[in-house]
Amino acid sequence: MAKRDSDILQIVTTEKKVEVASLAERLGVSTVTMRKDLDALQAKGLVIREHGYAMLANPNDVGGRLAYHYDEKLLIARRAAELVPDGATIMVESGSCCALLVRVLADTKQNVTVITNSAFIANYVRDSSNVSCTLLGGTYQRDSQVMVGPLVRTCAQEFYVDHLFIGADGWIDGVGFTNADQMRADAVRSMAASAAEVVVLTESEKFGQHSAVPLRMADKPVTLVTDDGISAEWSESVERTGIKVIRA
Repeated sequence: MAKRDSDILQIVTTEKKVEVASLAERLGVSTVTMRKDLDALQAKGLVIREHGYAMLANPNDVGGRLAYHYDEKLLIARRAAELVPDGATIMVESGSCCALLVRVLADTKQNVTVITNSAFIANYVRDSSNVSCTLLGGTYQRDSQVMVGPLVRTCAQEFYVDHLFIGADGWIDGVGFTNADQMRADAVRSMAASAAEVVVLTESEKFGQHSAVPLRMADKPVTLVTDDGISAEWSESVERTGIKVIRA
């Protein structure tokens, strides 16, 4: 992503709603150029343009979260994509890093099949002929645009894949990765049962934070892909549990 796009996202993420003219002045470009930049970011689902303003997409859905630390998440997604060969079938749970992973696969790989419980992800790559999406059934969570509930487990049992890619909201020493939502955490466990390995995609800032619901995937090999901002202390804490750490 161009530096100006990153600057735009940083401003909009901080201020939530900004005049297009103000953005143009602050970044030293014309309003015409700024509108083109914002149109491109809107096409990616990162911002919304409305009546002379730029606003962050809904911060509670995946599109809104994509704008936060976008560059770090894209680096993580690109590094994770190296684990997926052409022609592979993978499972992908919801989350902004996971959405970017599937976007990268759509842009760089051939004939990849993605089994997902995320309606957002399926829609995010609908323009690509390189990725085929199978959407698991379940109860639809509107904000996260994800399927949850017992039907996810029933549907996931019909598949077995080498890799399940997931996001995480935090990490607790002695407990592991955590999620903020009980139903989404249960969906992760259901999908993990149908995968040989779980790959966690999350930014380094999530370490030192945690949510209330442990993911508890101790019976599965786990790999973490994160940015190079992770401290030696946190990296060692993760590796002591047998998890492989890959820095993007």
